[in-house]
Amino acid sequence: MVSRLNILKHDDQHGDTASGSREKAVQLAAGFAERATAHDRAGSFPFANFQELSDAGLLALTVPEALGGGGAGLREAADVVSIIARADPSTALVLSMHYIQHLIIARSPRWPAHLARRLAKETVDGLALINALRVEPDLGSPSRGGLPATTARRTETGWRLSGRKIYSTGSPILKWYAVWAKTDEPELRVGLFLVPAGLPGTRIVETWDHIGLRASGSHDVVFDDVVFPLDHEIDVRRPDQWGAPDPLQASAHNVFIAAIYDGVARAARDWLVHFLNSRVPSNLGASLATLPRVQEAVGGIEAHLAVNARLIASFAGDFDDGIAIGASDSNILKLTVTENAIAVTHAALALSGNHGLTRANPLERHHRDALCGRVHTPQDDATRIAAGRLALGV
Repeated sequence: MVSRLNILKHDDQHGDTASGSREKAVQLAAGFAERATAHDRAGSFPFANFQELSDAGLLALTVPEALGGGGAGLREAADVVSIIARADPSTALVLSMHYIQHLIIARSPRWPAHLARRLAKETVDGLALINALRVEPDLGSPSRGGLPATTARRTETGWRLSGRKIYSTGSPILKWYAVWAKTDEPELRVGLFLVPAGLPGTRIVETWDHIGLRASGSHDVVFDDVVFPLDHEIDVRRPDQWGAPDPLQASAHNVFIAAIYDGVARAARDWLVHFLNSRVPSNLGASLATLPRVQEAVGGIEAHLAVNARLIASFAGDFDDGIAIGASDSNILKLTVTENAIAVTHAALALSGNHGLTRANPLERHHRDALCGRVHTPQDDATRIAAGRLALGV
């Protein structure tokens, strides 16, 4: 069970400016946590969570105030994501991908105004989520280079899209896809197209059967000659016009990913503290929490979480203040926080023994979920190589 007191205590250190959104998230988190185990075991999608998020106005948190949304910055949104992640990180992952899109839409001059207004209105008015679909079976992650196989063919009646995207987080509930594709024009271009979900020729193939984040609905989405309007081209350029990843999007992505896995680690810590205080072996005659070696190990967990909290707050604050964040620093944030989260769950398992590994308790799920932090872009090897090259000047 998520501790409401612990969540509020952690988040209140950031001040009270975003207390309304955090309080709403805390109120929803308890119900999300109660359902998380069942969704994890079945690999089922938590539709009810998103209806509740919509009803509470939290889906529109990063939509600009001028368009009817909450106008939240990255720090406030990351706080909400962390609270939700402590209850159900699959829900938090889908929510964070949606938040990223609206943060970037509000800040990018390349997003067509009519599309930005439409997505904002639909998100404010109802249950309308968006995510970017970029990864493909052969291409892998676009962050490592290469052209997508997914192709948009221009016709007089609209774009016609064909291709397959994998790891399409939130696919069962998305209303909009921002699809990474190339054109078949004589001078090839590549970029993002806004595709409404559910059009003829679109199908979801339920391939997601993962060790962790099992309720994220990260299935394959297949497009078979799907027709959508010509004015739904978002940002499409010649391949040589695409340089390094957009620093704003990369920074927001890394902060949200860090917030998710820090939330998972805090959920593991909360369960462990309760277990250690309530477990009283007959040969000890006192709780495990009274043992110095246990206290030292829990202190190590607290050190990891303290570092995570400071890093996430600092990077999110810089983003909101318009301070440029270097790509290497942003990537190292994600690497550090996710590795700290894995270390926390590993330490918790070591302290709890068989109790932590049994499926009757949530710790084994927290550990499985934490391990997923390593596979999100940027992967650890790419982050370390880039940081090493920067330091070596090569």
